[in-house]
This record gives sequence, C-alpha cells and structure tokens, in this order.
Amino acid sequence: MTPSSDHPLDWKFSQVFGERAPGDELQEVDVISAIGFDKSGDHLAIGDRGGRCVIFERKDGKHNLDEHRSRLELEQLDVTSSQHPEFQFKTEFQSHEPEFDYLKSVEIEEKINKVKWCATSNGSQFILSTNDKTIKLWKVKEGKVKKVKEMNPGPLTSSDNVLLSEKSFISRGDKPTVANGYRQEWAEKMANNVSQYQDIHAKVADTEDTAQTRCRKVYAHAHDYNIHSISNNSDGETFLSADDLRINLWNLEISDQCFNIIDMKPPNMDDLTEVITSAEFHPIHCNLLAYSSSRGFIRLVDMRQSALCDNSARILQDGDSNALKSFFTEIIASISDIKFSKDGRYILSRDYMNLKLWDVHMDSSPVAIYRIHEHLRPKLSELYTNDRIFDKFGCCFSGDGLHYATGSYSNLVRIFSHGIGGEGTTIEASKTPNRKPLPRAAPRVRRSSLSNLARGFYRHGHENSSSAGNDISYDLSSKLLQVAWHPEANLIASAAGNSLFMYYA
Repeated sequence: MTPSSDHPLDWKFSQVFGERAPGDELQEVDVISAIGFDKSGDHLAIGDRGGRCVIFERKDGKHNLDEHRSRLELEQLDVTSSQHPEFQFKTEFQSHEPEFDYLKSVEIEEKINKVKWCATSNGSQFILSTNDKTIKLWKVKEGKVKKVKEMNPGPLTSSDNVLLSEKSFISRGDKPTVANGYRQEWAEKMANNVSQYQDIHAKVADTEDTAQTRCRKVYAHAHDYNIHSISNNSDGETFLSADDLRINLWNLEISDQCFNIIDMKPPNMDDLTEVITSAEFHPIHCNLLAYSSSRGFIRLVDMRQSALCDNSARILQDGDSNALKSFFTEIIASISDIKFSKDGRYILSRDYMNLKLWDVHMDSSPVAIYRIHEHLRPKLSELYTNDRIFDKFGCCFSGDGLHYATGSYSNLVRIFSHGIGGEGTTIEASKTPNRKPLPRAAPRVRRSSLSNLARGFYRHGHENSSSAGNDISYDLSSKLLQVAWHPEANLIASAAGNSLFMYYA
C-alpha cells in the first residue's frame, strides 16, 4: 500500500542565513555544497566549497530550555515550537583544506561533498564530513568559556612588580619567620595581592555557552576516485563511503582500515558501462543498502549474502525507459541522488528530468514519476554544450514519507505530495517564496543562434512571479542543488548560492 496525502502543504518563509545584499558578488568558496539535519532535528549542518562546516541549533530545542524559566516563558516556548522550528547559528569550523596529490599530480579541493550526523553520546554531537578524498569525524561539544569584558592591569601589575623586586632583595642571612622561607610581612603582602586579584577577576570575567569542535578521526587513502556519498548505518558503529566505482565499509573507531564491499571496476576500463552515483544505508536494517548508477538503475544489496556484494538482491529500473532513445538518453537517466523513507519501504530518486518514487518490493517501475525539467527537453543540446545537463540535484523525504522535495533552476524548490496530481508546489528561494506552478505548455518558438548557445541559457524576458502571464523565467546560471527536510516538522532547508533559506508549512 502506497502512502497518501489529503492536501498539498501551504508553504511560508521562515528564515534566511547568509543572504547577499543587492550588488554583492557571490564568492565561489561561499557556495553551499552539502546540507543535513540530525536525527532529532535540533541541529542542522551545512558544508561549503571553502571546506567549512557551519552548524545551526534549534532555538526552542530541549537543550535550550532552562529549568529556572517561569511557567509563562515555557508555555510561550511550547507555542513557538508547535508552530515551526527556528534555528540560530551555533558554531563554524574549517573541516578541510586544499591539498595536492603528488603521486597523481592533481589538486584536491577543500569543497565539502557530504555532511552526515552520527549517533549522539554523552551530550556531544558527532558529524562526518568529506571532500573528494578524505573523510573526517568531528566532535561538537557544548562548553562554558570565561569571557573578559574589561581589565585594568595597572594596580595588579605595579603591585606584582613591587613584590617581585622586594623578593629579589631578600638576604639569605635573614631569618625566615614562616615555613615557605619568606618573612611574615612578605607572606601577608602576597596573600593580599592574591585575594585582590581574585576579587578583580570575578568582577571582570563572564561565562557564556559555546561549542567546541575537535577532529576525532581521519579516514583517508581509501578511494582512487572522488567520494560523492557517505551514509551512516543504523547500527551506530559503521558507515559507508562511495566513489564512482567502489563502495567501502568503515568502522567509526578504526580509521586506518576499511572493507571494500562493492567494486564495479572492470579488468579493462574500456568495458566500463556505468558508474556509481549515490549510495545510502537502509534506515532500519543494518545489512541492507542501496546504490544508484549512471544508467538509471537502483540496486538493493544484502551484505549478509557475501563479503563482496557485487550481486545485488534486487534491481529497480523503469520499464518505460526503453521506449525512445537518443544521444542524451543515458545522460539524463543518470540518478544524482537517492533517499530512503523513514520506514525504509520507499526510495526517492532524482535524475536530471524527473523525481521518482520507488517501492522496494516493486522492481519493474516506480510508484510515481514527477516531471521536473520536462520543459527543458527541447534544450538538451544546449544544456549539453554548457555542461548544465550534468548538474546533480538532490532530493528529500518528509518525516512522514508523504511529501517529497527537490531543487531546480532559478533557485526553485519543487514540492510534491503523494496521491495529489498536478505540478505540485513551486517556491523560490527568497523571502517571497510563493510562485505559480511551472507551465506545461511548450516553450516559445525561437530561432537558434550560436550566440544564444554560447550564452548558456535562454530566458522568456524578466517576468515577476506575481505577473499575470503564465511564462516563468528560467535562469540556468542559478540552481538549487541542496535540500533537506526536517525529520519531525514540515520545514525545508534549501541552499541557493551562499544563502540558506528555510520554509515551513
């Protein structure tokens, strides 16, 4: 039985972090490249092309509730949390630095490809982050730091200097009156200075909550090709990492050893027909995982069958994909992202043209197909020329598994609900997110020219989202690749450039 939803969600703007002012130039290192909520939904982590990780925490989270607050304040917080979660900045740290592989003579970018939260223990959060070659495990711990507001070192400095000078002239022949070797008056003076320093220190110092980050493990030198996926296992002890041809299994506590569980590299690279594009563990069963390929297949694997899981337990493929083939068929069929539903029954996959919902018990065809870029089909040649056709869009499930979201061009978020037909809901990554549904009509007829192809995109003018016409401008230079759905609430976090937009329903 497939899930169903009674009505589409009404989305509203919630928050934005890192919004650029008009005219500000977007720096490449600031572009958000990874995003993810933790299991509780109290924390959100993002990674950017500059190798940095930024963590946000929920304002009304249970860790923020103070037992000394009044009943009225707690009731207000309860009302706020019942509406929609709001987040605030917690900490930022440099996860990866640019490196150079001298053996292969290639540069390794610091760009964060994926961030994944691990199981929480002892009040600390653990997060995995990876660039193309190296995976790191970070510990984020709450702590209190004393912060000095103001300091007047004059009296202390002069008093200490006098004390030191007086101590230096103590004669060895003088008879000490106390056990530490100093005369009684010097001991009294030292005690007075110490007490004076403690009093002043208590006045000028203040404490504040802060998050401390520390790298616990580094998992390196295990991939010949660029890492594009990491996924935590439900057992809380292992995780996988995947590149184009291999998937490795790691233990969180062992950083110098991993097991290769899937190897698609043929003896002769000329015989290579497909590559791995995404991989994820089953959310409940620790022995199951799924990975997608550039041919549009999703393979379910049971690690109990053999040590090398090249023989998949089940292959999910679209039976209608064999209908009409062209030069671009295999390119647009390549799956860029897959996600399991919370109960593990369904898989959401995203290729360049469509968002597909699969039932793991039905391998012949997807349960539902949602058209995302059908209006771009006449422009595939142009998209291939400027490499837009290779853009990799992410997707996500809602916590209840009834709604799905993915990104598109013009910084648009497309949201669908199972059981409800039509174009779904389209919102723009801005403070005024409401947009009209994408038109299904054919694009305007235009003359093809070299200048238009070289430009990289064609726009239907500069229509505003509130205009009366049905045409919507598509800016292929602005794309929304990263989306994440809050695990407990109808809240979507989306990354447009260097800005993080949140919407609630």
